Amino acid sequence: MIKIDLKRDTPIYEQIIEQVKFHVVKGNIKPGMSIPSVRKLALELNITPGTVAKAYQELERQGIIETIRGKGTFIAGEVERQPDEEKLKSVKKSMEPCILELKMMGLSESEVVGMVKELYQDLSK
Repeated sequence: MIKIDLKRDTPIYEQIIEQVKFHVVKGNIKPGMSIPSVRKLALELNITPGTVAKAYQELERQGIIETIRGKGTFIAGEVERQPDEEKLKSVKKSMEPCILELKMMGLSESEVVGMVKELYQDLSK
């Protein structure tokens, strides 16, 4: 379910976070479902357990997963959907180069907004 691209600039732990969130949003993994242990996922992806642990810690901090000692790690029953102001600022900042590139390509504001809507809708399917 989780695929790592070693050629991407994005750190591996962030790729894990992105993909877990993607699968939650798409409904591929639902609240209460078990996800692989740190050790198991590390073996599957051929990466260090510390990298997976770092991703899981952040996912737990965000309320997306929960670990129950002796039972395993699960998608949280109620995934928190409230925006984190710091994360929102960070995401907005990371969008700036993309928007600039689209403007340099001659796309209008409505075309850019249309692209964002299309991407949002694709994630909602």
